[in-house]
Amino acid sequence: MATEAYAARSPDEIHTDVLSSSRQACYKARDAFYACLEKESDKKQTEIASKGLLYPAECKASREEFVNHCRASWVKHFDALYCKNKSLKRLLDDKDSRRGV
Repeated sequence: MATEAYAARSPDEIHTDVLSSSRQACYKARDAFYACLEKESDKKQTEIASKGLLYPAECKASREEFVNHCRASWVKHFDALYCKNKSLKRLLDDKDSRRGV
C-alpha cells in the first residue's frame, strides 16, 4: 500500500542525486573535505558544520562542494560518523596513554 501511494505521487520522477554518478561525486567531495580536515587539523577551527563538527576556514571551499554534491541527510550522516570515529580514536588513544606498565 505504501509503495502504491509513493508511485502515485511521482511515477515518472527520477531522483538524480541517488544515481551512481551523483553518489560517486558526493563520495569524492566528502573524501576531499575530510582529507582537508585531517591536513589542516593543527589550524584553529572556526567554522561550524552539522552535528557539532568544527573545521578550519581553509576547508570552507571543500565543505561547500561536499554540501552541494550530497543530500543534506547524507551530509549529516557523514558528519556524525566522522565525529563518532574521531571520538572513539581519541578515547582509545587516551586509554593507551593512561595505562600503567
